[in-house]
Amino acid sequence: MSRRVVNVGIIGGGLMGREVAGAIRRWPTLVDHPVEARLTAVADINPQALSWFADIDTVRGLHEDYRRLLADPEIDVVYIAVRHDLHEQFYIDAIRAGKALLAEKPFGIDLAAARRIVRVIEETPGAFVRCSSEIPFYPGAQWVVEAVRAGAVGRPFSVRAAMLHSSDLDLDKPINWKRQARYNGRAGALNDLGMHALHIPLRLGWEPASVYGLLQDIVPERRGPDGWEPVDTFENAELLARVPATGGEISLRVETKRVSLGDKNTWSLEVQGLEGGVRYSTKNPKSVEFFRRVDLPGVGREQVWQQADTGSVSVWPSVTGPLFEFGFADSILQMWSAFLAEYAGELGDRFGCATPHEALEAHRIIAAALDSHDSGRAVALP
Repeated sequence: MSRRVVNVGIIGGGLMGREVAGAIRRWPTLVDHPVEARLTAVADINPQALSWFADIDTVRGLHEDYRRLLADPEIDVVYIAVRHDLHEQFYIDAIRAGKALLAEKPFGIDLAAARRIVRVIEETPGAFVRCSSEIPFYPGAQWVVEAVRAGAVGRPFSVRAAMLHSSDLDLDKPINWKRQARYNGRAGALNDLGMHALHIPLRLGWEPASVYGLLQDIVPERRGPDGWEPVDTFENAELLARVPATGGEISLRVETKRVSLGDKNTWSLEVQGLEGGVRYSTKNPKSVEFFRRVDLPGVGREQVWQQADTGSVSVWPSVTGPLFEFGFADSILQMWSAFLAEYAGELGDRFGCATPHEALEAHRIIAAALDSHDSGRAVALP
């Protein structure tokens, strides 16, 4: 099979940049993908970060100035993972340079920045841009999507989505950019984690009309290089949204937390409807639960949550056996398989990466949640 070679550049050589590099190195495990991804160049202001990529044989350019990477005519696609306050400038520069872009969430530091990014996309002929959100590519998350689309829950009335971890339980952790509003955005964990929780609800068309938000500033200060510094972002957020829907409203509950006892990057989604339910959590990554009314021998008709194991099959087939387990690195590979398949026009009806519209909608929800928190009342989306 002759495949189109796509040269990829990474801007931001930190944790997620390295994860993406690892996913691209595993590209041959995908079966009959229309694209051959090749990591060609990396940019980061930190020479030590760049040194990690030096031994990758396909990388021929290591740049401390990201604009040199964007000026390379052989680079087709860029992945950008930098501080939130840098998103707007970096993303717009990439779009105007004619590069396809997989952009890290939250897609700008705030709603105004996201709107400016989307405006440039709309003004740039042929621009192809998507937003990174890998957890929905877990097989269990995909089962939830397919169950809802197949009508397994009937008319939904309740949706609960969450992205939880416990990194801020460590009170000795020094302050960093994600705990400072000027770099991360005031919404804190909601800005950083919100797209993960909202990706599937928005994809299924559940766009809120109004939001009530409760945000918590749990750790008000952390040690910095010159002593104690204020933390002016929120660690935890809980949202309750009203979603207009045919036949009646849907209650959408969203949680994003950096202080959630016992959770290590736990993503979950539960959908309840009049004819059934389905739920999944990465805390039990192999299992999806389905709600049914069944006849129990000797008992009668009862309500039951049934469990099924998912295996490894996600959006794009791979050489991994379908009975084997799936992990975080696999979700990144699957996200990239969807991104580049769509870039090549070969995604078909498979689940795709978050769109600029969905990223913008997430920002509208975040902005309403902040306004709600400040005012103490439900707020219509801006």
